[in-house]
Amino acid sequence: MSARGPEGAAGWVGRQRNRICPSILSADFSRLGDEIARVTRAGADFLHVDVMDGQFVPNLTFGPILVQAMRRLTPIPLDVHLMIVDPLRFLDEFAEAGADHLIVHVEAVEDPVVASRRIRARGLRAGLSIKPATPLPRLLGALSGCDIALVMTVEPGRGGQAFLDGSEERIATVRAAIDDAKLDCLLGVDGGIDPTTAPRAARAGADTFIAGHSIFHAPDPAAALQTLRRSVEPG
Repeated sequence: MSARGPEGAAGWVGRQRNRICPSILSADFSRLGDEIARVTRAGADFLHVDVMDGQFVPNLTFGPILVQAMRRLTPIPLDVHLMIVDPLRFLDEFAEAGADHLIVHVEAVEDPVVASRRIRARGLRAGLSIKPATPLPRLLGALSGCDIALVMTVEPGRGGQAFLDGSEERIATVRAAIDDAKLDCLLGVDGGIDPTTAPRAARAGADTFIAGHSIFHAPDPAAALQTLRRSVEPG
C-alpha cells in the first residue's frame, strides 16, 4: 500500500519495527529497472531517492523525472530526500511525480514545522533531516509535526562515506524526544549504514536504515539487503 493510502499518517510506526531502505544513488543506472526489481523482491520497505542540487550539497543528482520513472517500476513507497536550497518550491512536482515521502533539511527551510505541514497537506508523509554539525534543537522542536526524523550519520553530498563517530549520541537524543512525546514518527539514519554500523544505530534507537553502497555495491544486492535486515533484528 502506498504511504498515501486511506489509513493516513497515524499508526504507521507500530505496524513494523525496522525498515530497510535502499538508496538508489548507489545503484547501477545502466540497469536501474533490474536493480529496483531485485531489492523490491528482497523486501525493501522504501526506496530512498537522494536529490542534490550542487548548492546545498556539493553533488548534483536528479529530479522529479527520475521519481516519475521509478513510480512505474515498483509499488513500494518512494522516500525522496531533498538536499537542495528552498526545497518546498518543488513540492508539487515531486508529489505529482509519485513521491510518497518528502524529506527536507531543517537547515534549508525557514520553519521546519511549517514545512512539514505543507508536505502533509499535499498528501505526502513529511520528513525532516539534519546534518551532523547542526544543533539538534532545530529538529527536536519540530518533531511533533513530522512522520520521519532523519539523522544524517555522514556529511550529506556523496555516497560511500564512513559512519561518523558521535552519531549514536545524536540518534539516542532524538529517540528519547520521540518516545517522551509518544510520537508516531520513524527515526531514520542515513550514511555509512552497513551490517556493522546499523546495529549500533539500532541500539541507539533508530528504526529506519538507509543504505546505498553496502547494498548495491555488494555482489548480490538482495542478499546484502537481507543481511542488513538480520543485523538489526531484535535478539
